[in-house]
Amino acid sequence: MATNGLIAGYQSYINHTGDQDLKKLIEEAIEGMRNENHQLQELLKTNGIGLPPAPPDRPNANLEDIPVGARFTDPEISASVSKDVAAALVACSQIIGQCIREDFAMNYGQFHLAKAQFGLKMLKLNKEKGWLIPPPLHLKKSE
Repeated sequence: MATNGLIAGYQSYINHTGDQDLKKLIEEAIEGMRNENHQLQELLKTNGIGLPPAPPDRPNANLEDIPVGARFTDPEISASVSKDVAAALVACSQIIGQCIREDFAMNYGQFHLAKAQFGLKMLKLNKEKGWLIPPPLHLKKSE
C-alpha cells in the first residue's frame, strides 16, 4: 500500500520536475516500485491474501502550467525521493529480519539491493547538481 502511494506521489513529482536527469531517476524509481508490486501481488495472490487498494495514475501536466509558488523545486523533490529510499532500505531490512518464509525474505533482499543501488544514483545526482550540501567539518583542536 505504501508503494502504491509513493508511485502516485512520484507521478506528481514528475509533473513538477524541470531537471531531466532527476526526471529519469524518478521514472526509474516508479518502474522499480511497479516491478516490486507485481512480484508481491503474485505472492499475495498465491497465498490467498487480498491486494491493497491503489490510487489511479496521475495525469501528466506541463510544468509551466503549475504556478511558481505551488511548485516543488528539483532539490526538494530529490531530497524527498532520497529520504524515501533511506526509509525503504530500513523497511526492507526489518521485513527480512522478521520473515519466517524464505521466499518473502529473498524478495525483500532483492528489493533492498535494488534500493541501495538506486540510492547511490540519487546520491551521485545530488552531489553533481549541488543539491547536497555537506555540513562544515569540525576538527578537534589538539591542546
